Amino acid sequence: MTSGTSRVTEDAPGLAAFPSEAGYFSNPVLPGCHPDPSICRVGEDYYLVTSTFAWFPGVPIFHSRDLVHWRQIGYILDRPSQLDLDGVALSDGVYAPTIRHHDGVFYMITTLVGGGGNFVVTANDPAGPWSDPHWLPETRGIDPSLFFDEDGTAWVLGTREKDAARYPGETEVWLRRLDGLTPTGEEHVIWEAVHRRAVWSEGPHIYRIGDWYYLLTAEGGTARDHAVMIARSRHVTGPYEPDPRNPVLTHRAKGRDHPIAATGHADLVDTPAGEWWMVLLATRPYGGDFANLGRETFLTPVTWEDGWPVVGEVTPIRRSPALAPHRWPAAPVCDHFDGVRLSPVWNHLRTPREPYWSLSGGCLWLRARPETVARRENPSLVARRQQHRDFAAYTALDFVPDGDECAGLALVQNEDFHILVVLTARGLEVRVREAGAERLLARADVPPGRVHLGVEAHGQDYRARYALAPDEWRDLGGPVDGRILSSTVAGGFTGAYIGMYASSNGRPGENSAAFDWFEYRGL
Repeated sequence: MTSGTSRVTEDAPGLAAFPSEAGYFSNPVLPGCHPDPSICRVGEDYYLVTSTFAWFPGVPIFHSRDLVHWRQIGYILDRPSQLDLDGVALSDGVYAPTIRHHDGVFYMITTLVGGGGNFVVTANDPAGPWSDPHWLPETRGIDPSLFFDEDGTAWVLGTREKDAARYPGETEVWLRRLDGLTPTGEEHVIWEAVHRRAVWSEGPHIYRIGDWYYLLTAEGGTARDHAVMIARSRHVTGPYEPDPRNPVLTHRAKGRDHPIAATGHADLVDTPAGEWWMVLLATRPYGGDFANLGRETFLTPVTWEDGWPVVGEVTPIRRSPALAPHRWPAAPVCDHFDGVRLSPVWNHLRTPREPYWSLSGGCLWLRARPETVARRENPSLVARRQQHRDFAAYTALDFVPDGDECAGLALVQNEDFHILVVLTARGLEVRVREAGAERLLARADVPPGRVHLGVEAHGQDYRARYALAPDEWRDLGGPVDGRILSSTVAGGFTGAYIGMYASSNGRPGENSAAFDWFEYRGL
């Protein structure tokens, strides 16, 4: 066991772990809940964004020089004025961002589901600051994208359910020209699903390659039937003809034993040397058809034949792009909270309207407020993505609970499915909430003073542990079935998050919990 006192490092979140043979990389390139990737290239630099739903800050932005090693350079939506997530369900919020660069300006367009709809933000520097939203009330639907043509025209496109849909999830892709950032002129409906009765033709992007305009979309829903489709036209407004070999990528026929599933929602990028690559989402199920890590970002090569893309199989190991490897410095496994602000690895659930956390004396302090993770509010929770099937997470807690107060570790899938390992006035407790019903799984008496808390997972076997002194760890009850942290059981679009939590459980409270450090490592 680890005591949390080491500063051993491993690859920072998002960095692929290379196999021993040089010239190869391992998928996913962004492990953990990083769905709906979008990418753009500026010279020799690549920038990538993913969805964040009800987590704040919104839309992490990553930078790479070789398409394999990625470092997070910030968040695009990092101010409450940019992102109102009040009352939003955990799988609503920020959907499917697209990032593009044109004439020295970066653009990010996305949808706030459960909020104001589609909007655009801009920046001159991808690390920020980014502008406040420019809302697009003239549009509806989800998954908007931008296309800047060679003649200087700009276009916005997206997907929506048909007004006269013949079945649930029957969608179409629309396109409109932009005047500045305002849609103008005639609307063009340019696409619908390729396959009969296919659902959710979504995530559309347009590219101009040679004399052709290519429309890349996904369809089939974002689970096992997910697939990538492509079409082309001589005119941006269509008509678009489908690739006769569609889908150009899917794992829907691979079977439940295949290590990678649900491939789809993709974006294309080329290198300065003319290579083409695709970033996409996929899942890594384990313990059956359960993917606690959520939808992750994968990378696969693309070649061209007869004017159509040929997408390489998405595999755990692939040959690297023909780019000079560019690793970034590794990040510490253990956060000692000795900085002036939280590391970008940490997130809040919904928009924080008050500073319920602080960094002081080498500790993270959380106020035990009435809000809880079981309701659509902003609880005192600082959490990070689970990024490994097998992992261990530990912390050191100083807290004197009163009444119904609690503090400790939380593993969260959504409001109705989560696990708490918390110190209460009754002792240490393991609480499991499943389908909205909470039950006490284990309790242990502990003396006043510091307590070390931990969770260790091996596949779907999650075990809570505690120690009253470093390295003297004990199990707290038996194993917890981790499948409740998968979207297969819990529903929605996110992966599991783990972090530090404090609550007074609906009653007024002014108490605070101090977390001396937090350590997360893949096993």
